Amino acid sequence: MTSITPLSIPEVLLITPKRHGDGRGWFSETWSRRVMEQAGLAHDFVQDNQAFSAKAGTVRGLHFQQAPHAQAKLVRVLKGAIFDVAVDIRQGSATYGQWVGATLTAQGGEQILVPRGFAHGYCTLTDDCELFYKVDGQYAPETEGGIIWNDPDLAIDWGLTGEPTLSDKDKVLPRFKDLPAAAF
Repeated sequence: MTSITPLSIPEVLLITPKRHGDGRGWFSETWSRRVMEQAGLAHDFVQDNQAFSAKAGTVRGLHFQQAPHAQAKLVRVLKGAIFDVAVDIRQGSATYGQWVGATLTAQGGEQILVPRGFAHGYCTLTDDCELFYKVDGQYAPETEGGIIWNDPDLAIDWGLTGEPTLSDKDKVLPRFKDLPAAAF
């Protein structure tokens, strides 16, 4: 049975599918519309994405898309481990401006469901890290937004011991306090 656990921001869920193993290895049903609907989750995933990061300490994010192309994401690790973060950017929400994080590993099979209205990012904890994630909205660069990874107002503890590896785009994202109002 799949375990679904709300994190400290209850809309962000840690989902751990059961693995069935024997001498050959294991099998896991990583996503089931029926299981999700029974848990009250109705996401119509329309696109699968895969990402690779060569070095531990790579930070990607914090990214989001606004309406009419907002996206929820179901993220899992295929190889290695990450620290995954979701920041509530839904104005008027009781948890607006708060973040939650979870460690996801290939070995454990954990997944995180990041709903629409959250900025998402992660830090790789291992070299040669590979992720797979489903989204329920098409990629639309004209609706993209982001928050700088090290915003002092958010004070996200990424667990870094040195300087992160960042994209040029992620180095210049605005602070949370400077985000314009967004619709999801």
